[in-house]
Amino acid sequence: MKNVIITGTSRGIGFELAKLFANNNHNVLAISRNTKPLEEVNHKNIKVLSVDISDDNAVEKVSDFVKNHWKKVDILINNAGKLINKPFTELTSEDFLEVYKVNVFGVAALTKNLIPFLQKGSHVVTISSMGGIQGSMKFAGLAAYSSAKGAVITLSELLAEEYKTQQIAFNVLALGAVQTEMLAEAFPDYKAPLSAKEMANYIFDFGMTGNKFYNGKVLQVSSTTP
Repeated sequence: MKNVIITGTSRGIGFELAKLFANNNHNVLAISRNTKPLEEVNHKNIKVLSVDISDDNAVEKVSDFVKNHWKKVDILINNAGKLINKPFTELTSEDFLEVYKVNVFGVAALTKNLIPFLQKGSHVVTISSMGGIQGSMKFAGLAAYSSAKGAVITLSELLAEEYKTQQIAFNVLALGAVQTEMLAEAFPDYKAPLSAKEMANYIFDFGMTGNKFYNGKVLQVSSTTP
């Protein structure tokens, strides 16, 4: 039984991941602003916590929970994401900041708060995007989102180096298109080849065993372009 923290669990991949880990008898702390969907699931292995990871003060609620209930974290999955689809000339500084606060700053703040509870063998998995991979096909309208997903890749590579002596693994999964609510909101006419549940199955397996094979690596999880 592992202690698993997942962000962005109100819908999509994060929602499916929380149920998957719980159904496999792991302790799950599910982090999202909207906790109602998982509260309605009412699984004995899932604890839900309403946290806006873009708020540094709110993030401390997560480390407080771990300190009071778990003492250690085996797997952290940074899944929460924010996407704004706008032409570059219409993107404001506030738009960029809003996207970076969730996709980069929130990942950094949460990880920093949990470092004291990550031990030898712990695995931090950050969900990025094919759009954040240098040389990949890019899509108009995603300047803020894709650049943020590129930034979090570099952050994870750096953390893998900084914490390698503690044997804490940091890896990134750069996902291609997955049929989630976020994708549908940004690109209503696009149909992705994979469901959220299918991708959750892959991430579950990688979270459990990927640190045996990888550290500081970016895996491109896409059968298509993107």
